[in-house]
Amino acid sequence: MNRFLFLFPGQGAQYPGIGGDLYAEFSICREVYDQASCALGYDMVSLSNDAESGRINLTKYTQPVLLTHSYACLSVFLDSVGSSISPSYACGHSLGEYSALLAAGAMDLEAALKLVSARGQCMADCGGGDMLALSMAKEQVEPLLISTGCEIAACNLPRQTVVGGWPKNIDHLLTELEHFNPKPRGIRLKTEGAFHTSHMKPAAEKFQEILNGTHFDLPVCPVSSNARGRFHEADVEMIRTNLYRQLFKPVQWHSNLMQIAGEGVDVVIEFGGGLGAGPAPSSKRPNLAGTIAQSYRRLKPRPKYLSVINIDTLRSSCEQVSKL
Repeated sequence: MNRFLFLFPGQGAQYPGIGGDLYAEFSICREVYDQASCALGYDMVSLSNDAESGRINLTKYTQPVLLTHSYACLSVFLDSVGSSISPSYACGHSLGEYSALLAAGAMDLEAALKLVSARGQCMADCGGGDMLALSMAKEQVEPLLISTGCEIAACNLPRQTVVGGWPKNIDHLLTELEHFNPKPRGIRLKTEGAFHTSHMKPAAEKFQEILNGTHFDLPVCPVSSNARGRFHEADVEMIRTNLYRQLFKPVQWHSNLMQIAGEGVDVVIEFGGGLGAGPAPSSKRPNLAGTIAQSYRRLKPRPKYLSVINIDTLRSSCEQVSKL
């Protein structure tokens, strides 16, 4: 029996036109988008296709857009392969943790959409600051934190760390990095705040009341907690607590992936989102493929990696799963 990891991306994997190919071809995808529109009170299809206003890149809209697309990709895939596939584990990066909990049955689609919509609004209203992705180990970055006023926001790989801080703090950090030889690569991220740092504590306090009013069930499989760096406990109150803490604590992504590796995984399937310069869904590549490749490269046997982010990857993944 193959052990499946269902994987979900976070912010940065959105683009205008997301989901358009699947929406045109699959009625179950249209049903998901209709449910999203009803739950949120605005047209999710129009928002997902809006290339002019830039709304899709505003946190309060990005989060429901991505969760809707991730769940639509998952729904189309499961409908295509039948009921023979179920997750042994579910894991998502930042926002993707909510998609993972949804996939594992911890909440229904309407509740998940309302939750991430509120989360995005709280983050936008109470946020501030910038983020910087660095090709450095956490241990290399930590000595620079006190002097620059920055904080660790995510530990994605052993040599990929994201930090957050006020713009002047990020500028200070970039100046400090000039002294390194070779100079580490730094990429300033397009976010509305220093997510997963203490900058988000006010947002977390505001969001906690909404979390407490949301119904959760126990997931049907282990789901990774970004804040813990390991699986959520089998306790709905602790799930709420972990999601509250996730807003202002670093994403322990590599730890999440390695715990799953230790449990044993045969097939990884990433659902939703897409990266790449081309405008069409067919031009996109999966968001998390690189972190999976680097994290699991020494596993023997190495897990098979698949994705469902557009029609081409859907067809390919369905074909490969049928041969397992």
